[in-house]
Amino acid sequence: MNIPGNLKYAKTHEWVRVEDKLAYMGITDYAQESLGDIVYVEIPELDAGIKKGEETATIESVKAVSVIYAPASGTIAKVNENLDESPELINQKPYEAFIFAIEMSDPTELEDLMDSLAYEEFLKQEEEKH
Repeated sequence: MNIPGNLKYAKTHEWVRVEDKLAYMGITDYAQESLGDIVYVEIPELDAGIKKGEETATIESVKAVSVIYAPASGTIAKVNENLDESPELINQKPYEAFIFAIEMSDPTELEDLMDSLAYEEFLKQEEEKH
């Protein structure tokens, strides 16, 4: 399983890549594999204000619907419009196919996220529970 070292991870299986004041986010390789073939992504509105932990987007697959939570508070600065026509990009390249980017109002909110080693350990613990 692919877990890039340059990203931060949430227990809800989202990844975050910070570039200046923007936090790009998507779902992990583990999450896309668990969901199966992704058929639709509901992306948030540009310039929408969001709070950390808030439901921000939805991913539909052939198996289930999954909610995406905001990793930080701020404003939606970018959305990946390619996902409208090609939601399968998340299955093909989960770490390149970001869903949206947040202009963060408080970057310290990302301190709760895991690094790649902690996320890998978290996944092992999750597998042991099941």
